[in-house]
Parts: sequence; structure tokens; C-alpha cells
Amino acid sequence: MDDLIPLFVKIGLSEQKAKDTAKNKKLAPKLETVINVANVGDGCDKDVGILLYTLAAGASKTSAEHLSFITKKIMDGDLKTVDQISGNGFNPEEFDAATGVGIVVTPEQITLAIAEFIAANKENIVANRYKTLGPTLSTTRKIEALRWADGGAVKNEVEAQYLALLGPKDERDAPQKKKKEPKPAADAPSSKAAEPERKVDLTKIFFEGELGKLHKAGENPQIKPELMEEHLKATGGKVVTRFPPEPNGYLHIGHAKAINVNFGYAKAHNGITYLRYDDTNPEAEEEKYFTSILETVRWLGFEPYKITYSSDYFQELFDLAVKLIKKGLAYTCQCTGEEINACRGGKDHGERRACAHRDRPIEETLDQFYKMKEGRYKESEVTLRMKMDLENGNPQFWDLIAYRVLYTPHFRTHDQWCIYPTYDFTHCLVDSFENITHSLCTTEFRQSRESYYWLVDAVEIYKPVQWEYGRLNVTGTIMSKRKILKMVNNNYVSDWDDPRLYTLVGIRRRGVPPEAINNFVLELGVTTAQSTINVSRFDTKTREYLDKTVPRLMAIADPIRVVLTNVDDDFEEQATIPNKPRDPAMGEHTVPFTKVLYIDRSDFREQDTKGYYRLAPGKSVGLLHAKYPIRYVGHKKDDSGKITEIECIYENDGTATKPKTYIHWIADSPKHHSPVQLDELRIYERLFMHDSPETVEGGYLNDINSHSLEIVRGAIAEVGLYDHIADWVRKTGGKDKESMRWQFTRTGYFCLDKDTELDAELIKSGQVKEGLKRIIVNRTVSLKEDADKN
Repeated sequence: MDDLIPLFVKIGLSEQKAKDTAKNKKLAPKLETVINVANVGDGCDKDVGILLYTLAAGASKTSAEHLSFITKKIMDGDLKTVDQISGNGFNPEEFDAATGVGIVVTPEQITLAIAEFIAANKENIVANRYKTLGPTLSTTRKIEALRWADGGAVKNEVEAQYLALLGPKDERDAPQKKKKEPKPAADAPSSKAAEPERKVDLTKIFFEGELGKLHKAGENPQIKPELMEEHLKATGGKVVTRFPPEPNGYLHIGHAKAINVNFGYAKAHNGITYLRYDDTNPEAEEEKYFTSILETVRWLGFEPYKITYSSDYFQELFDLAVKLIKKGLAYTCQCTGEEINACRGGKDHGERRACAHRDRPIEETLDQFYKMKEGRYKESEVTLRMKMDLENGNPQFWDLIAYRVLYTPHFRTHDQWCIYPTYDFTHCLVDSFENITHSLCTTEFRQSRESYYWLVDAVEIYKPVQWEYGRLNVTGTIMSKRKILKMVNNNYVSDWDDPRLYTLVGIRRRGVPPEAINNFVLELGVTTAQSTINVSRFDTKTREYLDKTVPRLMAIADPIRVVLTNVDDDFEEQATIPNKPRDPAMGEHTVPFTKVLYIDRSDFREQDTKGYYRLAPGKSVGLLHAKYPIRYVGHKKDDSGKITEIECIYENDGTATKPKTYIHWIADSPKHHSPVQLDELRIYERLFMHDSPETVEGGYLNDINSHSLEIVRGAIAEVGLYDHIADWVRKTGGKDKESMRWQFTRTGYFCLDKDTELDAELIKSGQVKEGLKRIIVNRTVSLKEDADKN
């Protein structure tokens, strides 16, 4: 590897790119071969180096046979662009035409093609002016006449013809800045209507970029033509995908991407998606995982075409293993795990060699395989391995294990089988049985693609296409099932659905709506690149969705009593509060306003300071949705010096000036059951202190944030909570408690926790207070301004 780095730098790769390429066991030897064929070991122009790297990186098994031919074309100057290198014509007689060799697009041809395009689209261009320039540049590159034209020349000509047609850019082409409107104080009442939401088509990702280049159903080549005929007869030419989770744990946020990609791609192309449990490891599978996976898929809004199990096909898989043995492509092996690893080159990646059993006679292998099935061997005593290609540079060809002996009863088949197929044997074959057209998986399975194809061709059955995309990783969390289980067992978290985890059951319990998760995933797009997304982006997407969809409610975490000294004891007014400001469609509710009320302790200061606009000695403050402000008169303290009561006057005499800010409040009115007592208000923060907890010295358990959960007792809410919960129970029957969500004004977004105790029948009958036995709420996410301050 060290020898390759300087070689790759000489052709123009950066030091880091050269190191990464040298580590890539598949790419590095191909690039070295290309450099040797090009005879540029002493260096070359960077532009040529980029073409050579592109050739090596994109060389499939088919094109690898023609590396010398294509390399010569590059060095002769016939191939000048990355687009040409990506051409698919590898027949020497057809290569030039397929890659544009010898085609010269003249300036006159460029001018004519662009003029024709602009004439055909003149009405739109004149109406929208330079806003259309970007889309035009993108579209003209796809015009057949310009396919092999110089990109810079095309861009210059488009811009020149725009200038001739529209003239120079002016104020009509400048980005329109929104007029800055005065910021309303807190949630001050407003009559402004909400603007209609601009819809964004998130399904377009399935028709653009890498996904847009995928083959159509029926275009994937087969080892025998009749296999495709049978496939199309079974599917009718539909796209068929599958989501194949292992039922050995709970799904996490990364699986949300896999679910969206598989179900979304099929739906976008009017196809179908299987939910297939990959249940080939009975030692780790439990019923609760099967149940949770299906519930989660449906919670995210997807319904499988059919629910299947790899175990449905155990007999068919066994039969194909027998077929593989009879073709001389599998053998029973009695090596230990250590011996198998040593034959594969060991930890030092040394020379590979065949094990002592690789040439075992077919009849002897068959006999031992049947004995495995009959339970006549101990676990680990013997395995069935595929006879692949030990000389191949891909480890997925080093005689993978197909079957092993396990005596653990299976969740579905019980003790019917004592041998179980591995993922490497099962996955591609079951994809074939189910006529999958697009086997979509994450990039860590890229090396498995060739062995996937090898096996289906070896047993001569329909071959799907595997395509890999970058998995979703987010900062500041752990997704390993083993590590999460350790945190659960050692009480670092309450369970797999602890809201601080990024398991989907945990995210759901925290109150994140499924639509917010789907939007987050789809807006990130689907590419082959590996990326890690800052978790704050997920919070932002959650916040955006909740802001548009949930009602507002006044709630106070740390209440302090306020008495209005200038009104009668039985004083009462009604305040009408919109469920969402500036959105009449969300409705409204009323709350009492009385002589005694509560405000948040943080909204009062005993000593006033500059820039502080809330309640303080000598000052007035507005109350959200109340008619008039209140003015400070005095306050009381207990023996410890803690303020227990604030005395104010209600400025309803016509002398009040408009307050500089508004604060939230809750009336003390027993006859209205106000305030509503919240038994627990749970504030969740990040579980880990760093973005990469696994890299922290001492391991991820040393990075756990001891302040990641704060339980507030004594919090209160206004009686609008009763109205919201009554409506929610009537709609849902009181199920899925996390779907009862609010924005607590100036505090954050919250939902009911599953520990909330309620009687749905009492609530339906109108006895909401009596029906709410215990109210526990979780903070889903803070308000945006809080996040900015942090």
C-alpha cells in the first residue's frame, strides 16, 4: 500500500485521495494496472490522471477485459472527458461511436442547437427571464446534438443567447428579499392569516440522480433467456423490491432510509414491496422483534405487498444447496473457524490456500450434508462451503459458508431444521424466488454484489440486480444493537424505546411524527456516497413539521403565583386562544382569566436589568391573549428567601400602554379545573456528549451525558389541554399516545408519554379530568430559538 501512494500522487491525486485509494483492495490494483498500461509511472497531466482514475473506478468485471484498449484511447487523446470514459460500448468496432471518439461538435453546431432550444422555449424564458438559465444549462447538455460538445463552449453560448434575447440582468432578476416585518412579541395575538404551504415533491429522487439511472424491469441480463420470460410472466413487468430486516433487534433511524428507499422506489414506479424477515439465525430472533418491525413499517406509512420469511423457503434453499454440490460447486468442510481464517490469509492478509476438504468427492460431500440435516454432527463440527474463487481479490469469493449446524429451535419452524443457511447463501436466492427486480442495499454490501450474481447463476435461476446506496448515519448516537443492549441491561437507558435513543421506537416515543422522519430521509437524497448527518438537521426537520401541524398550549414548568390586587375575588374573564396563531383552520379554545394566576418563575426578576422586558418592579408586561397588561406592585417570600407570590394590578382602567413583550400564564380557577397538573414533564437532551461517542477515550459508555434526562414535577398546563385530549381520544380511541402533540408556548414541542394513564371511555363521555389519571409528557424537541442560543 505504501508503494502505491506516491504512484497515485504522481498522476494528480491528492495525498489523502491517494491514501484512500491505496486502501481500497478492489480499486487500487485496477488503477495500478491502468497506470502501468499507460506507461505514466513517472507522472502525467492531472487531467489525464483524472481520466485514468475514472476508468479504474468504473471498471466492471466486463470492462476490465478492455482496460488496455480504453487506456490507449485516453493516451492517444481520443477520450478527453469523464462522460466519454463512462460510455458503455466495449466492442472495439462500436467503441468509438459509443464514446464519441472522433466526433467534433463545431461552434456553429453548438449555436444552432441552442438557438433551436431557446426558440422552442422562448415564451417561458421571456416570462421567467434568468431564473430559467440554470435549468436550460442542465437540459441543453442532454440534447443529442450536443452530447459530445465541450461543456464550457455550450455554457458560454447559452449565456450569450440569453443576453441577446433578454438584455442584461436587472432588478427583475435579483433575488426577491422578503420585507422584514416587526417581530411579534412572543406569541402575541395576530390576525394575519397563514400563508399557503408550498408543496415539495419528494418523490422526484426516485427519478433523478443514481436512482434515475437504474434499469427498468426486464432489462437485467440472465444466464438463460427463458429465466427472464418466466420472471416477466410472474410480475407483469412491475418493479418489485423488498425490505429484508433481521428480526434480532429494533429498527433504528438508518432503517428509516432503507424503508423509504425500498417502498418509495417501488411505489414511484407503480410496483410492489415485500417485507421479508431474514430469519436464518434462531439464536438471536425473538417474537417481539418481528412484531415491532411490522408496526414500525406501518407507522412510517408503508404497507407491504406481502409479508414473507426466509424460513418460508428453507426446503427450496436446501434443494439448491444439493444442486450446487452436485455441480461440484460446494463441499463440506471440517475446519475450525481459525483454520478457515488462516486459509484466507489470516490477519496479515497473507497467501490464500485451499483447505484440506475443498476437493472432497461430490458423493462424500452429499453424504455429509445429509448427515448435517439429520443432526449427526455437533455445532461447528462441519459446514457447507461454496467452491468459489480463492484467487479473486474480493473476499466475498473466498469459499463462503452456505450452511451451518445449529440446534437452537427456530421461532417459526421450531425443531424441524437443525441446519440453517447463511445470509450470503440465502439473500440472493430468496430475492430470486420472490422475483425482486431491484435488490437495494447499503454500500457495505458492495463487495457482495459479484458473489450474489455468482450464486444465482451457479444454480441457474432468475438473477435480480443489486444496487447499493450510502447508509444514513447521524452524529451523537449509537446504532449498534449489541451496544444498545448493553446500555439497556446496565440501566444507562430505560429500554430500547428510551426517547434518548435513535431506535425508531425511541424516536416515536419522543413524539417525532413519522412524516417528519420520512421528509428528513427523502430530502437528504439517495446517493452512493457515505455521509454522516449532524443530528441537529433531524431536529430542524422535526421542528418544521411540528410547527405546521400541532396546536399551541400554555404550560409552565416552574409556576409562581400572581394575585391581581385591584379586582374582586370572583373576578373572571374568558380568553379565546387560537390552537395555532394565524391559522383559523386549526380552531380555537377558551380559558378562564381570574384574580389568581400563575406565570413562569423565569418571567419575573426581583432586580430589573437593561434589555429585560418581562415582569419586574416598576414594570408592566403583557399576558398572551388577555385583554390588558399587568403591573408589578409587590412580592412575598418564604423563610428561605424564595419568592412565593407576586402582587400586581390589572391595567384595565384605560391607562395602559402597549407592552413590549407578552408572557404566558395559567389561571387558578377550581370550577374550570384550572390549572391542569402535569405529573411529570420529561426534558430530554443528547444522550452522548460528543458527536462520535465511540471514539472517546474509554469508549462510548464514558461519553454518556449524566444530564440527558431531567424530570420536572409540579409543572402545570392550561385547560385547553382537556379540549385537545378529548378531540384526540375521539379520533384515536386513546391509542398511540405519542400522537397527542403540542407546542408548549415559549418552551418546546411535547407529546404524551406511553406512561400516561387515562380512561378513554370516561374521556369520550366528557369526563376528561376524571379520565386523566396520570399525565406524563416528553419534550420532543426544543423551540428553534432555544437551539440557536445553544
